[in-house]
Amino acid sequence: MIKTSLPFFIAVFLCAHSATAFDRSRADIKSFIDDTAKEFDLDKKTIADLLAQAESKQPILDAISRPAERTIPWFEYRDRFLIERRIQQGADFWSANARSLENVRDLGLAATISGILGVETSYGRITGRYRVLDALATLAFDYPPRAPFFRGELQQFLLMARDEHIDPKSALGSYAGAMGIPQFIPTSYRRYAIDGNGDGKRDLWSSWEDVIASVANYLRVHGWREGEPVVVNATLTDADLSRFNLATIELNETVRSLREKGVTFSTQQPDDAPAMLVVLQGKDGPEYRVGFNNFYVITRYNRSTMYSLAVHELGGAIQGFMQDVKP
Repeated sequence: MIKTSLPFFIAVFLCAHSATAFDRSRADIKSFIDDTAKEFDLDKKTIADLLAQAESKQPILDAISRPAERTIPWFEYRDRFLIERRIQQGADFWSANARSLENVRDLGLAATISGILGVETSYGRITGRYRVLDALATLAFDYPPRAPFFRGELQQFLLMARDEHIDPKSALGSYAGAMGIPQFIPTSYRRYAIDGNGDGKRDLWSSWEDVIASVANYLRVHGWREGEPVVVNATLTDADLSRFNLATIELNETVRSLREKGVTFSTQQPDDAPAMLVVLQGKDGPEYRVGFNNFYVITRYNRSTMYSLAVHELGGAIQGFMQDVKP
């Protein structure tokens, strides 16, 4: 048995959680400060002083650079979210926010919002532990593969902090800078957030009215159609998938074209309605769904068909649970 001293463990811990201040004399950082101040009419000293308080954190780089875990099959992914505890949490959320969800006016959209908030943060229970300033600065200046994207998000965060009166040194989020209960990145926050309770603020950390209104706005702007279906079960006449383009998440079929290719499903959507075939790995073999416009809209929130389906099924499960317990 190898004996290891306590100082060794301390050193490993400190290394794993290391943070480094940014050198503001770096050419790329100086350029960022100059360009941001000029483009958005911000004070250079304010930007520089804020970056002086930001830290480059190795765990953030580890998280975004870590090779993706094995692609889990649908039945395992589903089991992460379609659990009794989260369905109960969703029902509690719906009951507590019934008026705001009724203001959405579309029951399907309300269910989808409930599903998104459950999948994203377990209804505000898991919203991220990194300072957004550290996350965005780390990725903007110390992660070359996506530095331009995150520099843009850092600029948007600075503007958001100014306009929304948010302390940029205390706001917390994910390692990639997603914030609040719905996990909006700064660009989405500035573009889609809504003041749902009329208090003059757009607060996605603690105002459920703002959160619900903002997610509804996001989905509507991306094309949500009230009263239309999201997805239906389907079967195939054979297992040959070569006749379908499954490489991208797009509405690249219609109701008619899918039926002509041997997909059997039930819908009241017209023959020319845009659609897509979704292929999933179930416990007992392949499973098939046909997604419509609103299914595609959910994938604009997160570019994953499994995400979209988990959101839809969680929302439906919450509705079913509430109907079952209704006196």
